[in-house]
Amino acid sequence: MKRRAFVGIAAGAAAAVAIPEIARAAGRSVRSGPTAADWTALARDLAGPLVRPGDASYGTARLLFDPRFDGQRPAGIAYAASAHDVSTCLAFARKFKVPFTARSGGHSYAGWSGNSGGLIIDVSRLKAVAVSGTTATVGAGTRLIDFYRGLAAKGRAVPGGSCPTVGIAGLALGGGIGVTARAHGLTCDNLESLQIVPATGAVLTAAADPAHHSDLFWACRGGGGGNFGVVTSFTFRTRPAPSPVLFSLHWPWSQAAKVIAAWQSWAPHAPDALWSNLHLAAAPGGATPSIRVGGTYLGSVSGAAKLLDQLYAKAGSHPSSAFLSNPEPYLNAMLVEAGCSSLGYQACHLPWYASGGKLTRQPQFAKSDFFTTPLSGAGIATVLAGIVALQRVHGAAGGGGGVAFDALGGAVNRVAPSATAFVHRNALFSAQYTTGWTNGAASAGISNQHAWLRSFWSSMRRYASGQSYQNYIDPDLANWQQAYYGGNYARLSAIKRKYDPASLFTFPQAIKP
Repeated sequence: MKRRAFVGIAAGAAAAVAIPEIARAAGRSVRSGPTAADWTALARDLAGPLVRPGDASYGTARLLFDPRFDGQRPAGIAYAASAHDVSTCLAFARKFKVPFTARSGGHSYAGWSGNSGGLIIDVSRLKAVAVSGTTATVGAGTRLIDFYRGLAAKGRAVPGGSCPTVGIAGLALGGGIGVTARAHGLTCDNLESLQIVPATGAVLTAAADPAHHSDLFWACRGGGGGNFGVVTSFTFRTRPAPSPVLFSLHWPWSQAAKVIAAWQSWAPHAPDALWSNLHLAAAPGGATPSIRVGGTYLGSVSGAAKLLDQLYAKAGSHPSSAFLSNPEPYLNAMLVEAGCSSLGYQACHLPWYASGGKLTRQPQFAKSDFFTTPLSGAGIATVLAGIVALQRVHGAAGGGGGVAFDALGGAVNRVAPSATAFVHRNALFSAQYTTGWTNGAASAGISNQHAWLRSFWSSMRRYASGQSYQNYIDPDLANWQQAYYGGNYARLSAIKRKYDPASLFTFPQAIKP
C-alpha cells in the first residue's frame, strides 16, 4: 500500500467561486455574467505563463495527481511567478466572476485542487528553498522531496511528510503529520511566518506577533487550504538535520492481532526520538494480507534495537523479517520514507506526469480517523476483518489498499488544542484507510472498492474519536466541521468573516464566515 503522507488541499486553496460550471466555454472566452472574461488581458498582465485549451502543454497542465479527475477541463492554468501574479489572478476572478482554484501539489483526494471551466492558480513555480541561519524561506509550490533536498544541502531539517510530490503548502496548512513529528512537532508547529494573498488581493505577511495578522497566522496552522487565501511562501524554523536509523519489520498474517495490540501499546508511548507506523495491506490475487511495522529513530542503532526488543516482547514473537539500518544521511532517509530510494533523487523529484518517472498515478479513495484510546480486542478483530474483506473485492479492479496507522504523542500532543488551528492534540495514533485500483478497471470493481472503504470506515466508528485529518480531505464526511476542526471551528469562522466575508474562497467543505 502506497501511503500518501500528507494529501490536503494544495497551495492554501482549492478555492472556487460558487458559480455554475462553464466547461463548454473552456476553449474560448469564458462568459459568466454580463462581461466575457478577457483571458488575453490576463495573460498579458502575468509574469508567469497562462496555459489555455489548445496550447501544447494543456494536456498535462490540467492534470491532478489522481487520474479520477482527468475529466476536468479548466479554462486556464496560470503559473504564478510571484505574489503579484496571484493578486492579478484574484482580481480577474472577482471582475469576471470566474471560478478559480489554487494548486501546488495537486494531491487533493476530492479533486478540489482542480476545476472545469475556471482558472487554476498554480504556484508550483514558486519553489525556491532559501536557508539563512536557523530559518528557511520556502516557496509554496515546493514539493516535499525538493524541500528536503534544499534543507539537507545546508545541513538543516524541518518535520514533514513522506510523499515526495506533495506540495509544502497543502502539508503545512493542514497541520503536517510526518516522520519526525513525535520528536519535533508538526510541520505547522515549526512555521514562523507566511506570505499570503487573501480575497482583497493584498500581499500580507502573517506571523505570531499581533502587528502581523496573528489571527490569520493561527488559522493557517491547521485551518486547511482553500479557506483564507493563496499562500505564496513560508518561513520555517529549522534544526540540524538528523541521521535517522530506519527500521522495517514484517510478521506473518497469523500474528497480526498480537502485533496490532503490541504496537499500539508501544509506539505512542515510546521516547520522542522514535516514530513508527503500522501498515496492514490487502494483497491482490488472493494472496495472504501483509502486516508491517516501519519507522525512524533519531539516535543510535543500539538504542533503536533496545526499543524494538520491547515491541517484540509485547508481541510475543520476533518478526519473520527485519531491517535495521545504520544512521542514514537525512536526504537518503527521506528518499526511503518516500518509497523511492532505489530510484534516487533525480527520478524521485520528477513531476508525477513526467515521461520516464516511476511515481505512477494510481486512482484511489481514502478516509481517515484519530484514535484517543487503544483498540479493544473487538476493534482489532474489526480491523482484520476489514482487510480480509478487501481481499475479496480486489479481483475486479486490481490495485491495493488497507490501513496505515501513524503513531502520535510526543511533541505533537504537548501543544494545546487551541494553540494552533490543528486541534488533534490528544490522539495516540491516526489512521488512513485507502483502496486503489489500476487504470482502466471496470466501474463495477471500482464501485465495490468504494463500498468497501465506506463500510470499513463505518465499522471503525465506535473505536475512533470522531475526528478526521483535514489533509486527507473526505467529500463523504457529513460533520466535517467538527471532524476536522473540533472546538476551533468557531474561531476559524470568525477569522473567515474578517478576511473573506463574501466567501470568495470556497469549496464544498470550506469554512463559512
